[in-house]
Amino acid sequence: MPSATGYPDKPIGIATSARAGSADFVARVLARELSLSLRQPVTVDNWANAVVPMPVIADARPDGYSLLVSGGALWIGPLFEEKPSRDVLRDFVPITLAASSPNILVVHPSLPVNSIQELIALAESRSRTLRYSSGSTGSSSYLAGEAFKLMTGINLVRAAYNESGAIDDLISGKVQLMFGTAGVVAPHLGSDKLRALAVTSARPSMLVPGLPTVAASGFPGFESATQIGLFAPAQTPAEIVEILSRESVRILRSPVIRNELLKTAMDTVGSSPQEFADTIKSEMARLENVIVRRSESNTAISLA
Repeated sequence: MPSATGYPDKPIGIATSARAGSADFVARVLARELSLSLRQPVTVDNWANAVVPMPVIADARPDGYSLLVSGGALWIGPLFEEKPSRDVLRDFVPITLAASSPNILVVHPSLPVNSIQELIALAESRSRTLRYSSGSTGSSSYLAGEAFKLMTGINLVRAAYNESGAIDDLISGKVQLMFGTAGVVAPHLGSDKLRALAVTSARPSMLVPGLPTVAASGFPGFESATQIGLFAPAQTPAEIVEILSRESVRILRSPVIRNELLKTAMDTVGSSPQEFADTIKSEMARLENVIVRRSESNTAISLA
């Protein structure tokens, strides 16, 4: 069994998904700052396929030198599998939930609504069928839209896109609404291209000051976000996990780092390992119902 004595005494590697994504950015911020605080080089290894690092790190030696930064695909992805090959809380040790980025419910300006209640009233009327755009099945924009349909009981038709097309066709008016990721939607807010109705985080977000949450708009418990965390292989010694957690949380709670991530449409979190594990359990339980119910009854149109 690996020992925490003298940890770390050699370089640490962090595997993550492809360059330029949110997970990559978080990984690079953590690597940069951990290199300084742990006094050892911390490098980032990008994989073009976001799924690849998961088994690689899960099967790595649990000595604190092979880490993973991943988004929700790590724990949400298996919910779509009939026989999941991985169990995140069996195969990994959560270290900290590093950052979270909510979805923002936006509508095309031609839609005569200024609140969620007005949107629901319009959707319930027989005069028109509303279409919402989303990214691929399993994306946060998809999960937020489907959860909203289930919680409100309204009829929305999903228009499934490649990621880049979802926002473009909303702006053009081909679809009427979207639960867009903050990073995609934020550049268009404050213009006449989109109208924001609510944010999907559990609490108001610094990313969109003054915008109400869906939960506070009559749907308590509604929450959706892209979440990114730091993991180690299962059986990593508790002392090593404590070192990595302590230093990561300190970094993430720094005002400088908070501001750095805020500029990329992410709120820093910095949770304890147990808090992160509880978040994963809660999110899996909540989304399992959405995924199962939608797989039974969902209809969608696919667009490029």
